Amino acid sequence: MSPRFNLPRPPFMLAVAALLLTAGVPVLGQERVFTLETATVESINAAFDSGLLTSEALVQLYLARIEAYENHGPNINAFINIHPDPLGVARALDAERRATGPRSPLHGIPVVLKDNFNTSDLPTTGGSIGLKDLRPAREAFVVERLRAAGAIVLGKTNLTELVAGALDSPLGGRTSNPWDLTRTPGQSSAGSGAALAANFAPLAFGTDNGQSIRSPASASGIVGIKNTVGLISCAGVIPSSLSHNSCGPMTRNVADMAHLLDAVAAFDPRDFMTRFALGQIPDTYTSFLDADALQGARLGVVTELQGDGPEHAEVNRVFDEAVARMASLGATVIPVRIPNMDEYRDVGTDIYEAWDLFDAWFGELGPEAEFHDFQSFLDHGTYGPELLPRTHTRREHAGAEYLPEYERNLLKMHEFRRLVVDFMDEHDLDALAYPMQQILVAPHGEPNAGRNGFLASMAMLPAIDVPAGYSQPNASAPDGVPVGMDLLGRPFDEGRLLALAFAWEQRGLERRWPSITRPLSGEEVSP
Repeated sequence: MSPRFNLPRPPFMLAVAALLLTAGVPVLGQERVFTLETATVESINAAFDSGLLTSEALVQLYLARIEAYENHGPNINAFINIHPDPLGVARALDAERRATGPRSPLHGIPVVLKDNFNTSDLPTTGGSIGLKDLRPAREAFVVERLRAAGAIVLGKTNLTELVAGALDSPLGGRTSNPWDLTRTPGQSSAGSGAALAANFAPLAFGTDNGQSIRSPASASGIVGIKNTVGLISCAGVIPSSLSHNSCGPMTRNVADMAHLLDAVAAFDPRDFMTRFALGQIPDTYTSFLDADALQGARLGVVTELQGDGPEHAEVNRVFDEAVARMASLGATVIPVRIPNMDEYRDVGTDIYEAWDLFDAWFGELGPEAEFHDFQSFLDHGTYGPELLPRTHTRREHAGAEYLPEYERNLLKMHEFRRLVVDFMDEHDLDALAYPMQQILVAPHGEPNAGRNGFLASMAMLPAIDVPAGYSQPNASAPDGVPVGMDLLGRPFDEGRLLALAFAWEQRGLERRWPSITRPLSGEEVSP
């Protein structure tokens, strides 16, 4: 099979050695060793600052992994497009660092984007063949913020077509889970989750309308957050909903989540929802990273979000062990049932909002774009068969006759938010905890059932998903399959959720990474 991307392919060890020599690496002790598998924003910056690593060398390490595992070996197929010259971008940022210093902690660090974020140097395809060459006139606000911080957009990742069609998108094809190649990596933001699990990059972005960040986070053993709507602008992103869609970070660890939130959480006049975040954004989310935050915390375990059949046993085992471990770390764990929760499972507003939002997105693509409204794109007919039925439903529900139904659902969502927040206040809870998915992530070709993402989405509340643990290993999953745990909080309380997630990660979780995409030779860099 020939590779889909033309990646730079110098002899790997010689290339990295040359890059390190040109960095002027001093010979110091073993504490200077940099390991790519456990890399964080902090450890990367420490390696940059010491001269042990350059951005160019770092990007080459990630490109080597993409070459080994994306197009060959297990063929993860996480990407739709790779940047045509990421090493050139990295060299320019290295020169800037030497001349004037770093712009931010993200300076020179690669990030990958779900391919619904508008970019100027890579097509924005939405996984659709009809948009394979699209270059929007303006980048997404998140992309502008990342570039201003000095991050490198390494590539665009696979997704469900236009965040509405088939999981195996017509353009991107099938993405496999690096933990178990027979399984999906979750849904919608699947490529970003798989890319992080396979360590093709340290940082990623996705979008979460129902659970589309947290589903792949759970399935891929990474960290994903559905932030409060309005904390991060979704301007310049292929839309799905106004009321409950979030554009958010996905990372390999909790601390890096704080750095990404620092970079992108801001008011944006292009997205009026961000006005709700004014006065809600702290100076830095890194100030919440407290390894002892579980001591004295009060967590409500939502028992009705666990299944009771034999198919639920493995997830329940992992989740229950995680809850017991959090209790041993000083948390007060309280089994709870949220009153009348089932009434609010299906009160979303995306079906009423999506058509007009898509129309607006197409209208902002610029004069060079082939399509300027959603209908002209549909008339062209270059999309997958699963997109059209859902699109017809959305167009129908955009009509004026559905306005009372839309208003009723919107009011129910606000009612649900009040119910959940009041419930947390009544029981003095810091967060609610529950498994993101009641059964292990689905094999290819089967639907992902038993997902609990609706709670945060329909209540319009933030939730961070972190690994709770892993299933028992088997022949197709030699390291087990990750089981994700959601921690849900009050509006704009992302800092508290980060604290709890960080404490769990540092004190409670026995972290592992998939051996299917094991480290390559040369990924441990020392003087």
